[in-house]
Amino acid sequence: MSIQTTCSFCATGCNLEFEVENNNILSCKPVITHPVNKGLACIKGRNIAYQNSMEHRINSPLLRDEEGKMNPISWEKAYEIIAEKFIDINNKYGRGSLAFLSTGQIPLEEMAILGYIGRFGLGMEGDGNTRLCMATAAVSYNQSFGFDAPSYSWNDLMTTELAIFIGANPAISHPVPWWRLRKENKEAEIIVIDPRKTETAKMANMWIPVKLKGDLCLLYTLANYLIEKNYIDIEFVRNKIENFDEFKKFVSEYTLDKLEDSCGIKDNVLIELAEKIHNKKKVSFWWTMGVNQSYEATRTAEAIINICFLIKAIGKEGCGPNSLTGQCNAMGSRLYSAETCLFAGRKFNSENDRKIIRDILEIQDEIIPTRATLAFNEIIEKVETKDIKGLWIIATNPMVSYPHNTLMENFNSKIDFLVVQDIYYDTETAKEADLFLPTATSLEKEGTFINTERRLGAVQKVVEPPEGIKSDYEIILEIGKALGLNDKLKLDKWKTPKDAFNLMKAISEGMPCDITGVEYDNLKNSNGVQWPLRYKENLENDYRILFEDYNFYTENKKGKFIFETPQEYPELPNEQYPFYLITGRGGVGLWHTLTRTRNMPIVQHTYPKEDYLLISQQDADNLKVKDEDLVLVSSKNGNCNIKVKVSDEVVAGQVFISMHYNVANRLTDSLYDPYSKEPSYKYATVSIKKI
Repeated sequence: MSIQTTCSFCATGCNLEFEVENNNILSCKPVITHPVNKGLACIKGRNIAYQNSMEHRINSPLLRDEEGKMNPISWEKAYEIIAEKFIDINNKYGRGSLAFLSTGQIPLEEMAILGYIGRFGLGMEGDGNTRLCMATAAVSYNQSFGFDAPSYSWNDLMTTELAIFIGANPAISHPVPWWRLRKENKEAEIIVIDPRKTETAKMANMWIPVKLKGDLCLLYTLANYLIEKNYIDIEFVRNKIENFDEFKKFVSEYTLDKLEDSCGIKDNVLIELAEKIHNKKKVSFWWTMGVNQSYEATRTAEAIINICFLIKAIGKEGCGPNSLTGQCNAMGSRLYSAETCLFAGRKFNSENDRKIIRDILEIQDEIIPTRATLAFNEIIEKVETKDIKGLWIIATNPMVSYPHNTLMENFNSKIDFLVVQDIYYDTETAKEADLFLPTATSLEKEGTFINTERRLGAVQKVVEPPEGIKSDYEIILEIGKALGLNDKLKLDKWKTPKDAFNLMKAISEGMPCDITGVEYDNLKNSNGVQWPLRYKENLENDYRILFEDYNFYTENKKGKFIFETPQEYPELPNEQYPFYLITGRGGVGLWHTLTRTRNMPIVQHTYPKEDYLLISQQDADNLKVKDEDLVLVSSKNGNCNIKVKVSDEVVAGQVFISMHYNVANRLTDSLYDPYSKEPSYKYATVSIKKI
């Protein structure tokens, strides 16, 4: 039997076909006809079935006893304990004393029911690890367009004439579209703006090694140059975009003579970049975590959008300010988790939006949240201050992934009751749990993902989960019932993931992300559907872009130039910490904190079992270190012992550590963008000492 499903690693949205016999997976191959991956898959996707291995999994919930030992219990007992503990905490300390932390890697329907039971039912704070990677893009699109709406399709990468990657390394983070670009669009010119000579930069036509966090000044200088040279579409910006005169005046201060000092780039490099932009009809900008994970990330992303406004590189094939999303369903999390907005991007303070939700869900207005959740870091801080007493963590591993994660040590002792719901019982976070709930993998359940280009794709159950293991949807629904929320929340309307999808579909009517024309069952074995698709609309093309009419989602239908004076560096290298630390992905086969890729034989044989510090030859010579030497790396937040690898990927004064091995985040700082609340993972100062 052949079963097609959407890959649950990155947000590319590749579709895979599995041959299954007697509930055993015999093979996995990419779907040749799917418009996203066209027969391609990276090593994570091709080997995804290894995540189903029972190594590191268990068939029943585990409860910590008074001696600290984890013991198996029944699901009925687990639900009873959760209900008792959560109700007791709420009664003692009031609403807001409970919180959940979730993910961008479970289906839309599971995110929706979690937000519904957690935020509507219990008054929880609740944020996802999407905050740690994509909040910047969401806020930037909302502020510039009026809605969190990436406008592009993957076809734009295959038809662009000039692809400019800023803080993005798709050669390893989004390998399938990168391979397609190299194969299908060989004439496209590729420019990479990045302080590190990444795998993508090495294959680009032009690498611009901007000074670390000098990208905002670079973009403002580029905007000024384009305006001065009259390389802009003045009619478009006058008629369709707000604040042009103010923006023009603001960027006039960013002149070429200041460029090298602020960005580490000579003026002729920027002039060459600007001329390339001017001489191409189809120009596209692509960014990801190098932009998003910064203390001034939102304004940097908006500076990219501003450039596209200036040259009218939006609403057309091969163009756009295009954020590359990280996780398979981060787009679903952004719109359907009830964390930073109500379902389908509706507003907390809109009476009309609240009425629509109230009527469709048949609930009382007073249980609908009135504001966005506290951000991920604010929830952790309230655990530290004992304001949050109970925490429910679903499908994420913050003991490793949280910045300055030494703050997370002995986490269990800081909270009255910690529930961890995950595939694996031995993650660093699961080991801290009072109660562990074992969950199904993406191949053992159903639902939908929304990929980076707004495409809804079916998650089909490839095999049944092992006995005793349940889907996140079933677990969350049963917890809601155990909490006595069945009548209050009308949970009979939420019996299955399909029910949840249809509720979200109804709520989406009239919104930019309207999916009233999408049928849940029709997504199965299909090419997927990019939103919006409204009721009775015909899907005429597998690739669709937004803003072809240049009407944005603001009240006056205009986009908006947004800008702000760049911040001072939060900390500069000094005598104590003389190096900049950059973090990022370590390879195509490595994923987040390694829990889902560690069972893959190809990963075990291809990648090291420990992390390395990448350092320039110049700095290695000065420190008298060579490959494989052990060094102590220290920041003001923590330290680690790590082996050295001399590399041409970093320039003198910079070092690099990957994000995967529970090393980098012992050093990173608790700095956050003021608008998106996304952490500044890419920036810290460190010292290095040979051991």
